[in-house]
Amino acid sequence: MQAEEIKQLIEAGLSHAKALVEGDGTHFTVVVISSLFAGKSRLEKQQLVHHAVKKQLLDGTLHALSIKTFTPDEWRDQRM
Repeated sequence: MQAEEIKQLIEAGLSHAKALVEGDGTHFTVVVISSLFAGKSRLEKQQLVHHAVKKQLLDGTLHALSIKTFTPDEWRDQRM
C-alpha cells in the first residue's frame, strides 16, 4: 500500500478529517486531525481510524499502523 491510498481511505472514512501519512510500504504512521475526536477517549479515536482501514488490515494489505489523533484545536496547540 502507498501512503496516499491510506490517506484517501481515512479521509473518506472520517468526514472532515485530515490525514498525514508516512511509511515504507508495510509500516505506516498516521496523524489524523478531526473534530469528530472531540470528547472521545484515546481508544475511541483509534477505533474510528481503524474502522476506516479495517478491510486493508484484515486482508493484510496494510500490515502495521501507528496512529496519533488530534482535534483541530489540539493540533493547533501541538504545532505552537
